[in-house]
Amino acid sequence: MTAVHVPGTPVIEDGRLVSTSPATGAEAGRLPAATAADVERAVARAREAAGWWAGLGFAARRERLLRWRGLLARRIEELAELVHLEGGKPVADAIVEIVTAVEHVDWAARNARRVLGPRRVRSRLVLAEFSAHLEYQPYGVVGVIGPWNYPVFTPIGSAAYALAAGNTVVLKPSEYTPAVGQWLVDTFAEVVPEQPVFTAVHGLGDVGAALCRSGVDKVAFTGSTATAKKVMAACAESLTPVLLEAGGKDAMIVDSDADLDAAADACVWGALTNAGQTCIGIERVYAVAPVFDTFVDKVVERAGRLTVGAEGADIGPITMPSQLDVIRRHIDDALARGGRAVLGGADSVQPPYVRPTVLVDVPEDAAAVREETFGPTLTINRVRDADEAVARTNAVPYGLGASVFGRRRAVTIARRMRSGMASVNSALTFAGMSTLPFGGVGDSGFGRIHGEDGLREFGRPKAITRRRARSLLPAMTFDRTPADIDRLVKAIKVMYGR
Repeated sequence: MTAVHVPGTPVIEDGRLVSTSPATGAEAGRLPAATAADVERAVARAREAAGWWAGLGFAARRERLLRWRGLLARRIEELAELVHLEGGKPVADAIVEIVTAVEHVDWAARNARRVLGPRRVRSRLVLAEFSAHLEYQPYGVVGVIGPWNYPVFTPIGSAAYALAAGNTVVLKPSEYTPAVGQWLVDTFAEVVPEQPVFTAVHGLGDVGAALCRSGVDKVAFTGSTATAKKVMAACAESLTPVLLEAGGKDAMIVDSDADLDAAADACVWGALTNAGQTCIGIERVYAVAPVFDTFVDKVVERAGRLTVGAEGADIGPITMPSQLDVIRRHIDDALARGGRAVLGGADSVQPPYVRPTVLVDVPEDAAAVREETFGPTLTINRVRDADEAVARTNAVPYGLGASVFGRRRAVTIARRMRSGMASVNSALTFAGMSTLPFGGVGDSGFGRIHGEDGLREFGRPKAITRRRARSLLPAMTFDRTPADIDRLVKAIKVMYGR
């Protein structure tokens, strides 16, 4: 008998994970649900393939990754339709997500040798008789636990970099978007059919836990802060290193000399794209008093034009049905504590959709200000000046991304915001910049994907010294004499004693 369930909620039926559209309930995929033994077998197969994949070298891996990049680009509409079906994301948003992912595959493939390959490092005078060398060797097997809100961009942000570094990857997609995850590994297998280099295991949270305990050499996780702590605890049992990209409560600061039209446009996009289900989405805005009223009017005018629905709308459904309760609680709490809805409000939550909601005058200790909402809602509060805005921005435990609009002081303000990333006179742009690292601080996690730092996350640094001459100041030998030590002391005083 087929179970009756809320559209979009994953269920296990007859040993298979069934994924459905949160908007229509249409089935998007039916994948084998993995047991702990299945996960161990997948990791064992990946470990057997790891030697072959690493042995190909940077050039051959680059060629294969670029072929996969080409396939993703050619079949972008197909993948976007699947993302739309399974998660409800508007097709246009899905295309933007995939374009960004393609860019990251391209950059990782083209730059892995330069960043990770063997190279000579300058020696120091005290050890001048040795040459220094550095290279980054692959870990082996990397487990990637992906989220549902960006089921292409986010897993690829870890997987492509791990693959370029010479690791094999076992992906555990979110149970809300398993079909997208399987599509990614299936298409990779089309261009790399020889070995199970990039594979997937499917299921609920227990499968993610099994992957953490399966003997993988590193885990890269993206998801909520609460789950990140569970992942870290599980990996701690075996001292498996982790990379954690957790939640966010990102702020935008609007200074007195900001271009208000540009700021409002970026704010509406940054807050409401993907129905607000973005870890780096703008959830809080602090606008200085002289521009506050005008800025709010411009945001409300733009946000009020957006359409909500399943097909062809600007804003799609909430992908995870249980998140509707969180969004409703945050709106109700903000209003009960004296906040005002200048757009939307308590009746904006109309499952499976939430209409854009803009709240002002919300107390700083309200849930809508301090907790991750993950919906198309936004708080805008008035501040005296940029100093107060920075203080309020930094008062929450999260620290993922940030945004600043202004001219004279904008970069200085961005540097003072407690976040791993910041955009000046734009929003979210650091995510698409493949040359920059992506990650947060505090409750937003640690470690970095993307850019050179992202490549290095997936390689173990291996330091090698090589003797090239006799030691003039022998110290690391029991054949040293008191005279040798005297000369060493004199040399150090001359070199460093000034």
